[in-house]
Amino acid sequence: MAKPNPYRPFTPDPDQMARWPDVSGNTINGLDDPNPRNPSIVYWAPNPDDIPHGEMQRWFYTVDPGDPRFAEARNQRQRMLATPPEPVRPTPIQRSPDDWTFSLQDFVNKGDCEKIGVAKMDPAWVYEGHSVSQPRVIIAGVQHEYSEISKAPASAGGAEVMAQYNRAMAVALKISNWLRGQGWDAKPVTGPMAGDITLIPPALACGFGELGKHGSIIDRDMGASFRLAAILTDAPFTTTPSADHGIDGFCQNCRICEDACPPSALFPEKQTVRGHKKWYVDFDACLPFFNEHQGCAICIAVCPWSRPGLGFNLAQKLKRRADRLGT
Repeated sequence: MAKPNPYRPFTPDPDQMARWPDVSGNTINGLDDPNPRNPSIVYWAPNPDDIPHGEMQRWFYTVDPGDPRFAEARNQRQRMLATPPEPVRPTPIQRSPDDWTFSLQDFVNKGDCEKIGVAKMDPAWVYEGHSVSQPRVIIAGVQHEYSEISKAPASAGGAEVMAQYNRAMAVALKISNWLRGQGWDAKPVTGPMAGDITLIPPALACGFGELGKHGSIIDRDMGASFRLAAILTDAPFTTTPSADHGIDGFCQNCRICEDACPPSALFPEKQTVRGHKKWYVDFDACLPFFNEHQGCAICIAVCPWSRPGLGFNLAQKLKRRADRLGT
């Protein structure tokens, strides 16, 4: 039996809902659309005027959690954004593709991020109206401090999310400048604001686990408790393989995040989204609670895979079961 949810029933703030646009965010995302197409920016637009939910996005910034870490994190982000990129070295340094990819582990070893991978750029990942010329994308992942993210949706959880977004931006800028100094084009793409590409598909392609019922990636080692950043580049990296730890099947039979979601925004079954069956979060149900709490993160905090050290053991258990069943 599911635990009682202390946040239900949830009634959205009327002042927020007065800003709701005429179009559903689910429609923009392509829910129930059988035809494949590129994603559209539905939220976190650099210019809120460019999206139907722009007034909702502006309302988000009016919510004051009374925590100075939010303002500090925003100021830190602005300082990083204001720093100009390094110039591209005129003559590219030549290395083997394997050597380029191996060198990325230095950023993990130095603690800039917890995981890194490389995917061949897929045009299907590019947001509608945007273009990408670089043939490869590097994905870096930074893990949340579980002691802080587990406090979600309290302000401490939101502050932790912002801190890790900034850490993800820092490593993306660092890798981008390193590559430019090596003579190769590189462009960072960092959250929470939308960039040229959506980040989850390339992360899945290069080894960051599998998509979970809560719409976030579940990685074997970091669970769902991490943030992503990307670097678009023309440097000749070898790509890294995708990963399958049986997480998708685990999510089929788990209801923990589903029961914990205050606005009941998580579907018990996969949905058709732009021609593909996948786990999907009801945008229209999720957004009001998300906005009123300066972010939510309950679903990734309660995910069993997010508990420190648990993911590896779960993956081993699922592997033994798959071996036993011959699947």
